[in-house]
Amino acid sequence: MTLHEWLSLLMFAALLGFLATGYPVAFSLGGVALLFAGVGVVTGAFDVVFLQAMPSRIFGIMANFTLLAVPYFVFMGAILERTGIAEDLLETMGILFGPLRGGLAIAVVVVGALLAATTGVIAATVVAMSMISLPIMLRYGYSKLLTTGVICASGTLGQIIPPSVVLVVLGDQMGVSVGDLFIGSLLPGLLITGLFVAYCLVIAWLKPEMAPALPPSERTLSGQALQRRVLKVMVPPLVLIIAVLGSIFFGWASATEAGAVGALGACVLGLFNRKLSLGALREASDATLRLTTMVIFILIGSTAFTLVFRGLRGHVMVGHILTSMPGGYAGFLAFSMLLIFALGFFIDFFEICFIVVPLLVPAAEALGINLVWFGVVIGVNLQMSFLTPPFGFALFYLRGAAPPESGIATQHIYLGVLPFIALQAVALLLIILFPGMVTFLLSFGQ
Repeated sequence: MTLHEWLSLLMFAALLGFLATGYPVAFSLGGVALLFAGVGVVTGAFDVVFLQAMPSRIFGIMANFTLLAVPYFVFMGAILERTGIAEDLLETMGILFGPLRGGLAIAVVVVGALLAATTGVIAATVVAMSMISLPIMLRYGYSKLLTTGVICASGTLGQIIPPSVVLVVLGDQMGVSVGDLFIGSLLPGLLITGLFVAYCLVIAWLKPEMAPALPPSERTLSGQALQRRVLKVMVPPLVLIIAVLGSIFFGWASATEAGAVGALGACVLGLFNRKLSLGALREASDATLRLTTMVIFILIGSTAFTLVFRGLRGHVMVGHILTSMPGGYAGFLAFSMLLIFALGFFIDFFEICFIVVPLLVPAAEALGINLVWFGVVIGVNLQMSFLTPPFGFALFYLRGAAPPESGIATQHIYLGVLPFIALQAVALLLIILFPGMVTFLLSFGQ
C-alpha cells in the first residue's frame, strides 16, 4: 500500500475512534482533518492548497438553498407538537379506532405517519408519541411489548415519509432533486405503514389480551359528534400536508419553498386552535435553532474532512474498492447497506449522510444505479437501524421519555421492536427487488 492509502485508512479509523469516545461529531471531523492535513504536509502526501478551498466551501454551505428546507420543516413540526395538534390527532384517532381490537395501536401508527409527514424528525415524533400514547395504551391493558414496539416503529416513519429531513440532507449530498426523493419515498413509506397496521390487526386477532378494544364507557363520542371531531381535528393538518407535498409533487414549488409554506401554515393552525402562544413560538424557534446549528457545524466539519481525505486520494482508493467488490452491483449494494445499517447503531443520520454517502455515490453512479432509488433505500435502511437494539436511537428516545411509573424496562423496548424490525427488513427487500415502487410515481413527472 502507498503512503496515501495508509494515511487515508488511518484518517477514517481515527474519526471512528473519536466518535466512539462520544466527542462532538463536528469537532471530531474538523480535528481529524487538521491533524491528518498536518501529517500529510510533513510526509509530503498532502498539498496544503486543498485547504484554500475551505472558505468558499463554507460560504457555499451557508448559501445552499436546498438546506434551507431543514429549519422550515423542523419549525413546522415543532409548532404542531407544541400547540397540541399532535395530541388532538392521537386522541381523535384513538376514539375512532377504539372499538376495534388493537385500535389504539393502529391509531398510534396512523398518527405516527401523519406526524412523520409534518415533523420529519425522528426524535420529535418518538418523544411526542411516547408522552401522549404510552400512558393511554398501558391504562387500557395493552401489552408493554406491543406498546413500546408500535411507538418506536411509528416514530421512525419520520425517516422515510416525506417531507423528511433525512431526505432533504440526502438529496443535497447525493446531488439529486429533493422533490424526486419525496415522490419516490411516498409508496415505500405507505408500504411500511401498511405493514405496521397489518401486524397490529394480526396480533389483536391472535392474542386479543395484548391489544384489547376500548371499554364501552370510554367511547364517549359517536355519530355526528364523532364526525365533527374528526373533521375539526383531522382536516386542517391533512390540508397542510397536502399543500406542502402537493406543491412539491406537482412542481409548483421546491422543497424549500414548500417548507416555508408549511412553517407558516403550522402557525396559522396554531392560531386557529387558539394554542399558539409566545412561549410555544419561543420553544419551537429554540428547538429549530439548535438542530439547524448542529447540522451546519457537522456539515462544515465534514467538508474539512472530505477536503483532506480527497487530498490524500482516499476517494480514489474507496471508489476502487467499492466498484471492484465481488458480485458487482449486488456486492456493492449489500456492502453499502450493511455499512449504513451498522453505522446507524452508533451515529446519527446527519453524520452518515455527510461522511459515508459522498463516498458511496461515485461508485453507485459508476455501476449505473438510479440515485433517487438508492437514496430511498438508504432512508429505509437508516429507519431500520435506528430501531435496532442495542443502540437504536429511537429506543433511547422512548426510554428517556417513558415516565418511571409506567414500569417500562429496557428489555420491554428491545423485545417489543423486534417484529417491527422484521417488517422493515421485508419492506427493504421488496424495495430492492421491485425498484418500480420508487420510480413509478416519478414517471408521471417525466
